[in-house]
Amino acid sequence: MKNLFALLFSVLLASTLTSQEEFNGLELNLGNIYRVSDAETRSISPENFTGEPGKAGMATEGTGSEPARELGQGWKVSPSVKIGPGETFTMAEVNDQGVIQHMWMTPTGNWRHTIMRIYWDGEEEPSVEVPVGDFFGMGWGEYAPLNSQPITVNPGSAFNSFWPMPFRKKFKITMENMSEQEMYLYYQIDYALTNVPEDAAYFHAQFRRSNPTEGAIHTLVDGIKGKGHYVGTYMAWQVNNRGWWGEGEIKFYMDGDKKFPTIAGTGTEDYFLGSYNFENKKTSEYERYSTPYAGLHQIIRPDGLYNSQQRFGLYRWHIQDPIRFQKDLKITIQDLGWRSGHRYLQQKSDISSVVYWYQLEPHASFPDLPSKDNLEVN
Repeated sequence: MKNLFALLFSVLLASTLTSQEEFNGLELNLGNIYRVSDAETRSISPENFTGEPGKAGMATEGTGSEPARELGQGWKVSPSVKIGPGETFTMAEVNDQGVIQHMWMTPTGNWRHTIMRIYWDGEEEPSVEVPVGDFFGMGWGEYAPLNSQPITVNPGSAFNSFWPMPFRKKFKITMENMSEQEMYLYYQIDYALTNVPEDAAYFHAQFRRSNPTEGAIHTLVDGIKGKGHYVGTYMAWQVNNRGWWGEGEIKFYMDGDKKFPTIAGTGTEDYFLGSYNFENKKTSEYERYSTPYAGLHQIIRPDGLYNSQQRFGLYRWHIQDPIRFQKDLKITIQDLGWRSGHRYLQQKSDISSVVYWYQLEPHASFPDLPSKDNLEVN
């Protein structure tokens, strides 16, 4: 009997040690942050463009050359990069295996005319192609605090993403400046070099705009092909009529759905985890909120002069409730308000959106981005 217990204990101990040895340093939370792994931490910024060990802070020229002229190398010589009009700058290009765990950046210039693209494992077409402001929930080109689990925007227009982004062979991130003015970009990309699980899907994000909506429908995404799960929505919504504007239902068509979807919401504010017009009943005003998984974080009110329309920023992250699809996915939302006689009004709002999802590659080609004029916020 003693030998049997000893054998069972040995097996259990070996299994525990093997489990510990196989920990890849990912899927971190407060409950397991104490665990060590063989993952290697790397970081790319203008002070270390390659992320190589022992190669940061070595610049002798850069955007900080003038203020560092008396101090020299090692004293904030290259804190940012300049991107000229019409130029595309490669922020990072890494040939290895691992996961991007955090991105921080604070770009100057026109956020709607600054396009961020991310390419996985040497693909020619990007898996992420989004104006940088919209990717971080700032589609109107104005700062607003946003405090959620995967995206935070902090004072001074500090954009942060905590979406985990696996790569198996390579990743490349670029930033295109479509404007006529030079821009500055401060950024840092933090990633882990480690083994990626076989079932890890790739991160994707796509931008669309309806200005105005046609048939009172905004299509957030169409033509997703493959297997994966949908994880988030950001919308920049300009209302072009009076009254409550958010009666529309969001609809998820998946895996062969035709006329009718598998999932239909009950109203716009309901989808963003609010209710009853986002209204504070005591003040009779829209009320901002920013929570881990959903928010109405931005409310831009008319000023009586040139800013004549109501504008809103909203997000909904499906982290605890991803929308899983096996073959395909399409998402639409109705642009619906009220007219006389307690009847629905089909509106003509200006709606921009970013959708976020994970899927196995290859992904279907994205539609072309709108032209510069059609991206413009006006």
